Amino acid sequence: MASVKPQQQAVAGDRAPGPGLAAQSGVPGCVATAKLIPSCGAWWGVAPDVFGGRPPSQAIAAAEERMGRRADIVHVYHRGGDPFPTPEERRLARKRLLLINWKPSVHDTWAEIADGAIDDRIDRVAKRIKHRLPERFFLTIHHEPENDVRPGPASGMTAEDYAAMYRHVVLRLRERGVRNAVTVMTYMGAPNWATKPWFERLYPGDDVVDWIGLDPYADRRVNDFANLVDKTRADHAGWPGFYRWTQMRFPGKPIMVAEWGAFERPDEPAFKVSFFNSVRRQIKGYPQIKALVYFDSPSAPRGDTRFDSTVAAGRAFTELARAPYFSSTPVPDR
Repeated sequence: MASVKPQQQAVAGDRAPGPGLAAQSGVPGCVATAKLIPSCGAWWGVAPDVFGGRPPSQAIAAAEERMGRRADIVHVYHRGGDPFPTPEERRLARKRLLLINWKPSVHDTWAEIADGAIDDRIDRVAKRIKHRLPERFFLTIHHEPENDVRPGPASGMTAEDYAAMYRHVVLRLRERGVRNAVTVMTYMGAPNWATKPWFERLYPGDDVVDWIGLDPYADRRVNDFANLVDKTRADHAGWPGFYRWTQMRFPGKPIMVAEWGAFERPDEPAFKVSFFNSVRRQIKGYPQIKALVYFDSPSAPRGDTRFDSTVAAGRAFTELARAPYFSSTPVPDR
């Protein structure tokens, strides 16, 4: 990302809501649990302009102005030895929940990480978190592992290797004193991967996973929110849909839609409007979903997911963002 001096940054975490920016005051009696599960409604979040090169504070400030409210969750990404939390992320965490997405290594296999290859790096991350991020935050480890699996037993990248890697990273962080990380196991959840014989073996275990995550996008197969969170395919008939699977497999776990977005359809200019309206109508039918984090980018790998790529889409998204369901539980005092 672009380098910006701290004193020049537009630190969204420190500014009061402007004239068009709704503050989320919450409903009396609605609180967050120790695992950051909102007792009423669901968190509203955003991954702002990930590929745009702007510092997160500037990106989130712009996204919040555009959608007319402060985000509950800000999704940030780190790879390998990136130092985190950054000073900028620390300031954002004063008013919001951080979702830190960390791929611990881009060179070592999952098996090597599980065997201790990057323990020094994990220890440095633990020390930095302990000293710089006292608040509770969400942490996902190597999200969307499905398309990285290499089933060969000597690959070091089997589903079992992933589960062992995830466990090792989380348990070592805890051993080094990190007790404020609320862990998220984030799947792609696509039917073609979810029907692989190794899919169930990716799961690291209830003791190291607090939330189940999903990263679905509204492609041509998706027409509404129900299709988004429960994608099925005729050629993968054994897959019931991610939400249904999670209900059966993890009935006690909250679900985070950790990335979601609607791709632009030039031949259907009204699609985003109808799609965002469907989220507002249908979300209450999915009570296990406790957080939605929108991936807002004009240059996502498969298309334009900006929520306001048209004026009408922006209005529909703002109406959705300001729905009472997403402002019932206030972010815990930081």
